[in-house]
Amino acid sequence: MAHPRGADIVVETLERLGVTRVFTLSGNHIMPIFDALLSTGIGVVHVRQEAACVHMADAWGRLTGEVGIALVTGGQGHTNAAAALFTALAAESPVLLLSGHAGVSEAGRGAFQELAQADIARPMTKASWTATSVETLADDIARAMRIAREGRPGPVHLSLPVDLLEATFAPAEAGSSGDSEAEIRVTEPGDDLVEAVAAELARAERPLILCGPAACGARGRALMSALEEASGIPVIGMESPRGLNDPSLGAFAEILPRADCLVLVGKPLDFTLKFGDAPAVAPGCGFVVVDPDPALVARVDPARLAVSGTADSLPMLAALTRRLADRPRSAWRAEARAAVDYRPAGWADLRGAEGRLHPVELCRGVAAFLDRHPDGTLICDGGEIGQWPQALVRARHRLVNGVSGTIGASLPFAIASRILNPAGPVVAVLGDGTFGFHMAEFDTAVRYGLPFIAVVGNDARWNAEYQIQLRQYGPERARHCDLLGSRYDRVATALGGHGALVTSADALPQALEAAHASGLPACLNVMIESVPAPMIRRPQAG
Repeated sequence: MAHPRGADIVVETLERLGVTRVFTLSGNHIMPIFDALLSTGIGVVHVRQEAACVHMADAWGRLTGEVGIALVTGGQGHTNAAAALFTALAAESPVLLLSGHAGVSEAGRGAFQELAQADIARPMTKASWTATSVETLADDIARAMRIAREGRPGPVHLSLPVDLLEATFAPAEAGSSGDSEAEIRVTEPGDDLVEAVAAELARAERPLILCGPAACGARGRALMSALEEASGIPVIGMESPRGLNDPSLGAFAEILPRADCLVLVGKPLDFTLKFGDAPAVAPGCGFVVVDPDPALVARVDPARLAVSGTADSLPMLAALTRRLADRPRSAWRAEARAAVDYRPAGWADLRGAEGRLHPVELCRGVAAFLDRHPDGTLICDGGEIGQWPQALVRARHRLVNGVSGTIGASLPFAIASRILNPAGPVVAVLGDGTFGFHMAEFDTAVRYGLPFIAVVGNDARWNAEYQIQLRQYGPERARHCDLLGSRYDRVATALGGHGALVTSADALPQALEAAHASGLPACLNVMIESVPAPMIRRPQAG
């Protein structure tokens, strides 16, 4: 019997640790892994650009809690993929990027596509390193998957030198199976920490519990909801680069300054909370910080820090639910929820000009479609247009581009989401600028029979930047952000999908249903008014 190769050890370890899907783009350095995958049950999705691999793995990680696997070649393949790690890092998504690499035996000798790949990926990952021996490949893979899931989840990078992948060895030389390296350590909160947090909440009149992106998946949102119901304290997840102005959170920016105690459960104190400074947060507001990363406690002024401790977010939410079940109720929760749920009544009257929809009209059509298909998935991407569906559209499953604010992930997100939810429709709302990043992935979706509906809000410009120009420099200096009013629907049809142009609100419902019925990856090119993203403020009394 032939001895296994390093590539065989890599894929056997992945399969043993539960990996069922790899998102990849081929290249010289990883062809041994392509060959080894043929002997496993792991499915392969072969994409058109390396960043799409990471975005698909990111969506997989967010939706399942499993490690999403991206596999790319070395050199430029790695650098293309690494750019997308920043989105996954900010979203706290468990991702493993496996990159081919110049051979160990050729290191430092000017090898083909030789780069310091681990150094390139390190700022955008929890850990990044290059494998150094065949004997430890299984442990490398298992360790990387553990780090990606443990504590605050996030991306990990491992470079795989091609000569290690091609090398053969006797099974006795393969080293450990790696299984023990893959076991994550869950940091449960101690009873004393739970009691200290409960005591601080008992002293507060207007507390808020804020959670970070890792708690914004399906399981985390269920735990947040249970804690709010049990305690009567508002519990809010934050996963948007708009922070306290996240349109999903309505008029949250108005209640945050009224809080007298902020409990941050896995929620970093950062730009999304205006760093805790006044007037966004009251100067006298105290902080409680519970985080898997003790270093984040140091971001809070010690004079304002009442309680701090180390624990994973989801176990902490569960522990607080048990401890706070008998907490006396107050009117504060209703006040906070009224603010978060607020949407301006005047939005109902917004209409676009002839031949164009207002984004609110676009969202009304998408919301009605998802109401008719309640098992669907909503994906929101883009600068200004991506904020409107976050404010107006509800779906059982939702993905947003995340705290990084980076645009362009929606089409890869849609493909991965469709694999995970083959029954319900997947609707991605994105801008025309965003569409250009990964439009070739329509080819991927067609090849693999993965239908979704891309609803492109087309205002023929990079609107987020255009709005900055208008606000900061004036209309006479609003230049160079224009795009063509292109027929993106025809791009989809040229690649084998379904496409339609939509220029009126009345036509949108039928266009959505026709796209769904086509059974193909679809693009609805919806011509829209160029308006800023919603900034939700309630009218002042008097």
